[in-house]
Amino acid sequence: MNEINIRRTTASYEKWVAAHISLDQRAISYKHKQMASALFPFLRATFYRWVQIWRAAAGDSAVAPSLLAVGDLHVENFGTWRDIEGRLIWGINDFDEVHKMPYTMDLVRLATSALTACREQHLSLRPRQASDAILEGYADALKSGGRPFVLAENHRWLRKIALSRLRDATIFWDKMGKLPNSQSRLPRDVESELRKLLPDLSLPCEKRERLAGLGSLGHMRVVLLGRWHGCFVAREAKALTPSACVWLSGKSKGEAIRYGTILDHAVRVPDPFVRPYKGWLLRRLAPDCSRIELTSLPARRAEERLLYSMGWETANIHFGSSKAIPAVKRDLAKRRGNWLHKAAKSMLRATERDWVEWKGR
Repeated sequence: MNEINIRRTTASYEKWVAAHISLDQRAISYKHKQMASALFPFLRATFYRWVQIWRAAAGDSAVAPSLLAVGDLHVENFGTWRDIEGRLIWGINDFDEVHKMPYTMDLVRLATSALTACREQHLSLRPRQASDAILEGYADALKSGGRPFVLAENHRWLRKIALSRLRDATIFWDKMGKLPNSQSRLPRDVESELRKLLPDLSLPCEKRERLAGLGSLGHMRVVLLGRWHGCFVAREAKALTPSACVWLSGKSKGEAIRYGTILDHAVRVPDPFVRPYKGWLLRRLAPDCSRIELTSLPARRAEERLLYSMGWETANIHFGSSKAIPAVKRDLAKRRGNWLHKAAKSMLRATERDWVEWKGR
């Protein structure tokens, strides 16, 4: 499993990414430092390594029916957006690594991230509680047919968690206003499509540069920042690549990016401002349209219920592969109750070994 170490793996993957898009080497250097800072950022930043060691480390959990999965799923890959009615929606909000994988991949990675968060005291649950809550939510959603999380009349407890993050609107726009000017040039048609997401096509905007995320840190991000009726509005274009699963397969180019496919078929309330376009992700940036970080959660929160909901939302996404669901249900019914926790612990040990090696390089 460790014949190819994390340093050589990272160099190989970044070379592959650079063959698809322009990489910001300063951002890559910053990413490497973040990877060394703690285990949770390392996990978030290294899905490419995860897919490489997955079969050896996860054992029987890696052998399961396949479907279109999120791949790079973790507890900070959930956030909010507004639907066409202006309602606040909560769910998974990052699909950069979508590919056909065993359905267990998403569950084990989500549980591994929860165990990491427990270890680093971002969550106060016992690790087995965290794994069980995720699995219970997933299984219950499979039985019911799934249902998205509309934070209007329903899920008031989850709305409180989301709104605790949304109170920082002033801070959010202050950060946007301080972003440096971008020297990058978007393709003309990409910028034209991005402008169509603005409230006014002719709105004067400045181009800004933004560092965000960890898995996609180093990808070009260009933000159009303007003022509409006296207040900021922002739209972002981010360069996409195919999933790291494609890198692992040895393919170079020609593989489709499946971001839009998974959005179109999942049990989901769409974000009308999210649009994959010719290898770019176009979207609205706003305080109510962002991921929820663990450090921003309120002191009082229903952690077990939150992880249960994350498991449920994972099933919502998997329902997009409707033909695979009967096989998924049969496979899940045959697994022993502790399988997810056991696999997550194994993946956590493997990830921690890589992290120790990386920070000591």
